[in-house]
Amino acid sequence: MAVDSAISSPLGPPACEKDAKALQFIEEMTRNANLVQEKVLAEILSRNAETEYLKRFKLNGAIDRDTFKSKLPVITYEDLQPEIQRIASGDRSAILSAHPISEFLTSSGTSAGERKLMPTIQEELDRRQLLYSLLMPVMNLYVPGLDKGKGLYFLFVKSETRTPGGLLARPVLTSYYKSDHFKTRPYDPYSVYTSPNEAILCADSFQSMYTQMLCGLLERHHVLRLGAVFASGLLRAIKFLQLNWQELANDIKTGKLSQKITDSSIRDCMAKILVKPDPELAGFVRAECATGNWEGIITRIWPNTKYLDVIVTGAMAQYIPTLDYYSGGLPLACTMYASSECYFGLNLNPMCKPSEVSYTIMPNMAYFEFLPHSPNSPSVTRESSPKLVDLVDVEVGKEYELVITTYAGLYRYRVGDILRVTGFHNSAPQFHFVRRKNVLLSIDSDKTDEAELQRAVENASQLLREFNTSVVEYTSYADTKTIPGHYVIYWELLVKDPANWPSEQVLNQCCLEMEESLNSVYRQGRVADNSIGPLEIRVVRSGTFEELMDYAISRGASINQYKVPRCVNFIPIMELLDSRVVSAHFSPARPHWTPERRR
Repeated sequence: MAVDSAISSPLGPPACEKDAKALQFIEEMTRNANLVQEKVLAEILSRNAETEYLKRFKLNGAIDRDTFKSKLPVITYEDLQPEIQRIASGDRSAILSAHPISEFLTSSGTSAGERKLMPTIQEELDRRQLLYSLLMPVMNLYVPGLDKGKGLYFLFVKSETRTPGGLLARPVLTSYYKSDHFKTRPYDPYSVYTSPNEAILCADSFQSMYTQMLCGLLERHHVLRLGAVFASGLLRAIKFLQLNWQELANDIKTGKLSQKITDSSIRDCMAKILVKPDPELAGFVRAECATGNWEGIITRIWPNTKYLDVIVTGAMAQYIPTLDYYSGGLPLACTMYASSECYFGLNLNPMCKPSEVSYTIMPNMAYFEFLPHSPNSPSVTRESSPKLVDLVDVEVGKEYELVITTYAGLYRYRVGDILRVTGFHNSAPQFHFVRRKNVLLSIDSDKTDEAELQRAVENASQLLREFNTSVVEYTSYADTKTIPGHYVIYWELLVKDPANWPSEQVLNQCCLEMEESLNSVYRQGRVADNSIGPLEIRVVRSGTFEELMDYAISRGASINQYKVPRCVNFIPIMELLDSRVVSAHFSPARPHWTPERRR
């Protein structure tokens, strides 16, 4: 029941008094975004004034924006690597932050083939927790009754490593799940999970997934929402169910936990949950899974599910058709925008269509600047002193690269995310995540980025509709062994009717459709310059990208942060992909191209 209208928020009537305070906080922050940003920058600069990094630029105690912008350069990770290496090696002096660096958060991005190490300080956990505390109050505005059930969330930790100087290095979500903020979180009826902490905190991904899936099945009628960090994580859970339903059903039937689960804390925990045989539920699970029909499996097993809570923006958008297939078209909620460097903001309309997702930057999280971006933007160096735009001064419809200054010691740091301004909530802008700023493929003078490749795959996959087939996963590489070089795209298909497999002619046509969707520089290379060969699609067998993920995890990737690389050039990965190819197809003709008129 909503609380008294006297404390109603402009966002909508809060579900309870606690929600009212959270919504009011969002209103205050976004109404006073410029003032909050000014205060945040002053705090960061004053507390870190004696750090080696800031003293280098002779701020002389100044904490105002103008001095900050005139003195400090815009930087990338590579610019900071010497400082980060010193901290990692054990130098405890105030290099970047006056507060001690408590650990490193490993980014899913890489630098020179290595995972990036992002410095953080203890109090950042408070900021992350604060942002998490705002998510359900917003969701409750759109989906009533979430306090009457539970969330089935597939959450995982990664075993951490230590730097030579003894600091922990681990993914940001592992840091959060292992913190007291998560482990001893107060009871909240709107945020109850089916997964016990013992399962989430188990570093063995099989035992963790098995236990979380088992608990989800045991409480199938109480589950009101399913989630994972990324869409790929939720699909991995469905795949796990496909492979392990028989043993899960047996545990439910006998009331005894599988001997494959050896973690003592999980076994002790499950002894209190799996307390008696339930042959009726076991029979239900068997009946649903044994048919081999997985369409709508989520709502068949968890019939009260109101939405899926997963990130499906950016590169994750290509998972949407597969999620729709497994869920029967449940709403997809993208609730927050965050990275290893900093947590940024939240979606104030979480039940909107995935294509319409916009995140409202919370101005108290860090100091935010925006580098105007366009395809023809000149490259930015430390010496070029680009003019950056403040948070409240961005313009609707324009694209920017996000630049942050954090309490932990990143100053005017380019995150690499390209964002488009879609509007404002009060004085705080709302952004659509466009893509990561990186070129994926290039053979000659062509440059194809992630968004362009994704659009080409989406357009080509339309040709598969009449075969009731979709592309569930893809990656690519620029094959320069051939003369001329050509793009190779690996596709994993979901063919719902094996008797109606797409013909070779159609798959060849998909290659041409992809080429038609690529930019004019690429098509000129194909048609006029003969500098690019016909695009190739290699269809790989089902489960290949699951193997690719397992391989990445075995080499240290985080199961939470893993995202399929949209371009590969690591020889063992390419060999794995090529060993799973079932058919290869080439563009049968040249794409359309005519010389552009220049003004």
